[in-house]
Amino acid sequence: MLQVTWVLLGALIVGAGVRSRTDLRVLRVGRLALAALYLGAGALVNAVFVVRGDDYADFAAGSYLPFVRETWTSLVVPNHHLFIGGLLVAFEAAVGVLALLGGRHAVLALIGAIGFHVALLSFGWGFFLWSLPMLVGLVLLLQAQLRELHGAEAAQPVRELASSPR
Repeated sequence: MLQVTWVLLGALIVGAGVRSRTDLRVLRVGRLALAALYLGAGALVNAVFVVRGDDYADFAAGSYLPFVRETWTSLVVPNHHLFIGGLLVAFEAAVGVLALLGGRHAVLALIGAIGFHVALLSFGWGFFLWSLPMLVGLVLLLQAQLRELHGAEAAQPVRELASSPR
């Protein structure tokens, strides 16, 4: 069920990102899906996993980078209550709340989510299947959020540059 939730919310985020290029009204859908992903399927789920005793020992096993596998095993797993139950849950909750707040806060949420998905790429090739489409959707949502914040005047210099004779 959790994987289905991730896929549905991920599809909403990517779809909203693509549609937001021509329709800023779907930006809100993307922000709500991002908030649900990070608050519900992220922070809440990871908190529950830590409380029930999951230690995340195998999470980095598929990494193509020895540094990631070794650091995960030697640092994160023995201290998973701090790294997962504390820092990761706090980060995911912050991204979710910032996405809900909208405006400049949503810009921070999107930048955080983009950074998170870039970092996931180091955990193995399988994460590319999730992270690459998500990165496309998140970057498109960030562009739309910036357009919404700065309005049409932000695009004006680009239009003038594109239409100027060479």
